[in-house]
Amino acid sequence: MKYLRLALPLLFLPSPALLADTRDQALKLPDVVISANRQVQARNDSSAANTVFTRDDIDRLQPTSVTDLLSRVPGVQVAPTGGRGSLPGISIRGTKSAQSLVLVDGQRIANTTSGDSGLQYLNIDQIERVEVLRGSRSVIYGSDAIGGVIQVFTRRNAEQGLQPRVKLGFGSNQTWERSVGLSGGDEHTRFNLGVSLDETAGINSTHESFASDGDHDAYRNQSISLNLSHSFSDELELGFNLLDNRGKSEYDNSFGRYDFSTRQSVGQKPYTDYTVSSASGYVDATLNEHWQSRLELGHSENRDTKRDTLSDDFSVFNTYRDSVNWQNDLTLDEQNSLILGGDWYEDRFHGSTTFTENSRWNRAAFAQHRFHSEWFSTELGLRRDQNQQFGGQNSWSGTLTLPINADNDLLLSYSEGFRAPTFNDLYYPDTKYSNPNLQPETSKSYELQWRSQLSDSTRLEASLYRTDLSDAIILDRNSKPQNVASARINGFEGALKQELFGWQGNLGVAIIDPRDRDTGHTLARRARRTVSLDLDRQFDQFGVGASWQAISRSYDDEDNRNRLGGYALLGLRSSWALNREVALSLKVDNVLDKTYARARYSYDDPDFLNNQNYREEGRVWMFGVTWTPET
Repeated sequence: MKYLRLALPLLFLPSPALLADTRDQALKLPDVVISANRQVQARNDSSAANTVFTRDDIDRLQPTSVTDLLSRVPGVQVAPTGGRGSLPGISIRGTKSAQSLVLVDGQRIANTTSGDSGLQYLNIDQIERVEVLRGSRSVIYGSDAIGGVIQVFTRRNAEQGLQPRVKLGFGSNQTWERSVGLSGGDEHTRFNLGVSLDETAGINSTHESFASDGDHDAYRNQSISLNLSHSFSDELELGFNLLDNRGKSEYDNSFGRYDFSTRQSVGQKPYTDYTVSSASGYVDATLNEHWQSRLELGHSENRDTKRDTLSDDFSVFNTYRDSVNWQNDLTLDEQNSLILGGDWYEDRFHGSTTFTENSRWNRAAFAQHRFHSEWFSTELGLRRDQNQQFGGQNSWSGTLTLPINADNDLLLSYSEGFRAPTFNDLYYPDTKYSNPNLQPETSKSYELQWRSQLSDSTRLEASLYRTDLSDAIILDRNSKPQNVASARINGFEGALKQELFGWQGNLGVAIIDPRDRDTGHTLARRARRTVSLDLDRQFDQFGVGASWQAISRSYDDEDNRNRLGGYALLGLRSSWALNREVALSLKVDNVLDKTYARARYSYDDPDFLNNQNYREEGRVWMFGVTWTPET
């Protein structure tokens, strides 16, 4: 692969005397967060409401996918359109999918034509850590970070010596999971290389409207990740990150394809050949005791080719992004610190459709000041974006932290956000379906957080917030995008972490009221109440756990005509370390075999033949064997 050639020069770097304390080590820690300010800091010191999953959490919870993991985060809702590999709608604090930023090792991965991130294609076995920030972070990241930020970090090594690993899993719906990996290093250089192959026959995601819809929608994913870092000294580190996921995802088109020869609609057996990849290199330098500087260069690709087994029809939508980020962290004195940085990225499109414009750039500068004292702390930020299409955009943020006592903090925050229109919105060749005069969507958010360490084994975090959206982009009756909508989202989130009698419990609760300000209707596919509970216990080599999620009813359409019922799901899991090298795992999801739906596949006419719910998987199980031979 071309990315591997970029990494080879790093293998021949000279050996330093010492190894710096790198991010690779921080990525293993549950009580730090990196995404909030693009720097390692204690979670409790961050102004952002955040949730962190480490690799240990992933191994314990045994999630099927990244989206499965995200559904445990308070304030995050996932609405997939079928089984594995299906398009998920991801909502953070009541915002839509395109209004939240998704990063892999610091690189944006969203498709610039549709705004979809491709999170459903990221292989969970190649992931070291997932961080979720709830609330706008546009001062640090610019466009798309209205609802929040999801950052995925690929597998890392933080130890010396070689550590191989092999995993094999099989389960319901002819599902197979296979992965191998090798990590290693010494006091100067570290690397991790992993490859995976997942396959499943899938389920039939829709009700049959054509004979071709009666098949199961299979999914295949092959993934490779590579991380390489080298420390020249305590002051200088270089690194390279790569994640590449590609495969095939089948789906149903229940509206069929029009056959001009017979003048009638006929069935299809469509599928997508996809690639979601990200590569980046960085230089991390401590210039002096007050100045830390980091320079990152990145490239990401989101390639999508849709085909049909029953015809020669196909369409290609490939987007590419190059980026540069330079951030400087300055410690001015014991109470004051400053972040100064600049961003540049360029998006490009190549496909079977000729857009009126096929590229655009965005450049930005940002600054954030933090003051910390015994009595209070403040954080003030400003960012200026200059975009080739819509011109300039300013974003402000501010946070006041009041420590009530050693174990309780109150945080008052204000933040602004924006989202740039997609290529489809602006440049689609048929001007009936595009609008080059669109302006960015904007938001203003207000938040009150309470963070409390109630005891050594009890941690409580709660948030009250309000988000006002303006110039939201919607399609009018002729399917032309317009800046006409506005929305108001009020919400509450609570997260409780409790250890009791050896059991580890994590409870997440969210209540939201997301409304269109013009009609008063509830925003589509947003449940007003969600609850998530995970309980786990380790008995020497044997571990057991359970997950319970409850989701209230919602509406699939903006007019609130198509109701989706509420549901609750129960999952059970176990693990057994046979010895120091071999471990077994077994999980059963949807134990009670509930029938439920999180999305529909007809929108306008409630009497239409295909006004049906997307199917979700029933009771499914997965068994795995992991071998980590000692070297």
